[in-house]
Amino acid sequence: MSRRDADLLLVAATLIWGVTFVVIKDALTAATPLAFLAVRFAVAAVVLTPFTPLAAPFTRAELVAGAVLAAVLGVGFATQAVGLVDTTPSRSAFIVGVSSVLAPPIAFAAVRERPSPWALLALLLAAVGMYLLTDPQGGGLNRGDVWTLVTAVCFGGQIVAVAALSRRFHPARLVWMQTLGTAALAAVAAITLEHPVLRWSPKLVAQLGWASVCATALALLWQMKAQREMSSARAAIIFCFEAVFAATASWLWLGERLSPLQWFGGGLILAGMVTAEVRR
Repeated sequence: MSRRDADLLLVAATLIWGVTFVVIKDALTAATPLAFLAVRFAVAAVVLTPFTPLAAPFTRAELVAGAVLAAVLGVGFATQAVGLVDTTPSRSAFIVGVSSVLAPPIAFAAVRERPSPWALLALLLAAVGMYLLTDPQGGGLNRGDVWTLVTAVCFGGQIVAVAALSRRFHPARLVWMQTLGTAALAAVAAITLEHPVLRWSPKLVAQLGWASVCATALALLWQMKAQREMSSARAAIIFCFEAVFAATASWLWLGERLSPLQWFGGGLILAGMVTAEVRR
């Protein structure tokens, strides 16, 4: 695969993820967040199974790694889905994008990897941008934004965990374990923390199909294939398109409008994401 093809493949994956913010926002009118999440990841695990080398038995260390990734990913996606009930797809996407900026401080807290001055500058840009994005004149952070901030922290931790664990274990097996584990955690959480609702309709089936097959199984496989041909810094910069795609999809589909100040805040978050990676 050429470098250009790898770039296009990863851009296609970010396009799918960006559109998925709007798909899930709409789906939550017919399903509770955790129930939707459980079905989404259960279907994705089934779809990924034929593409995962499962013949060799899992080692204890590998199972622990999969459990750690599933816990971080499960909490991250659960809080993202819960947050989307009260916030907009654009705001959610920009806030989730802060996860790449949060990765260096999380790495310092977890493994004492000292962040560079560039990483601290990126964190400052993202913090100011997030403040402006949440529309301080219109009330500031709402409950959905706060839940989505938890998502950003979890996904920042997942970036650190994947960087450490993917060097030791087969990445496809890790993806399969964390997908299956996320489905299991979401199912338990749905039963214990909410009254699960799935009002089945052709529309909801299509939304689940998009979220599980396209946005989870297919996009993750595309991501793995593309990132073999590029540095993690280049991939992280391409990931910045996800928030732009989400904002565009939300505008076209839901008619969402951001004020100039909110767009400026979103731009600062993107600048922070690029600053965090481009120096490396």
